[in-house]
Amino acid sequence: MESFLKQIRGTLTHYPVVANLIIINVILLLATWVAKETFNTDLINLLGLHYPASPLFRPYQIVTHIFMHGGFTHLFFNMYALWLFGRILENQLGGKRFLFFYLFTGLGAAGVHTLVNYFEFTTIQNQIDLLLTDLTPDSLDYYVSHHFPQFRTVFHEKIIGPWLSNPTDPQFVSLARRYLQDALTFQLNIPTVGASGAVYGILLAFGMLYPNVVLYLLIPPIPIKAKWFVIIYAAIELYLGISQPGSSIAHFAHLGGMIFGLVLILYWRKYGSRI
Repeated sequence: MESFLKQIRGTLTHYPVVANLIIINVILLLATWVAKETFNTDLINLLGLHYPASPLFRPYQIVTHIFMHGGFTHLFFNMYALWLFGRILENQLGGKRFLFFYLFTGLGAAGVHTLVNYFEFTTIQNQIDLLLTDLTPDSLDYYVSHHFPQFRTVFHEKIIGPWLSNPTDPQFVSLARRYLQDALTFQLNIPTVGASGAVYGILLAFGMLYPNVVLYLLIPPIPIKAKWFVIIYAAIELYLGISQPGSSIAHFAHLGGMIFGLVLILYWRKYGSRI
């Protein structure tokens, strides 16, 4: 225990930006739990990033969502990676540049995520409009199963089942339109939280600055050079982002953090930094 406390004091002294970022994230997770249990207030909805077309969107969420997390596991893995790699980068870049890098990649990740959401929501809206031009119970069931699986039971109980029993009733088309729009609105109002975009930017920077450092993975238990580790992670995120649209994990936000990290590191290499 004494050794652990010494390590914490050392981190606070030698890596103040990393230490304070971790402290802020931990405090906000605790505040999220307290606000929910004591005041029935959802800080995730207030401070998480909503899509700009959502009525829940507020401009400050562009920044605040970076410091919010959905639970202890989400927080732990992000903060562990920040502590593991961030200390090295803070030492290399200096406190001010490291903080700028962290925020820059976090905001960049949010921008990429929002852009991808725009294309996804626009595509879904166009698909709904096309579906409604020749809607049948079977086509509705197929579409909901693939795009809104969490609402399939509701659609079956409220629309598809009754429609099959009374196929000539025209009300079910207008009812389906309303339920489909409600399902899309529900997805549009889901907030994005977490420091993952900034953390992935840190991983990218570590791989660029220390490409041949050997990392020892736990799963699988093999050594791997940092540059290959970063490339593999980026490839996995790209694959998952393409193959799992609408996932609860913001894969393109992770890629966005890496892209903006790459751009900033290359810029600093060529032009230097005044920070």
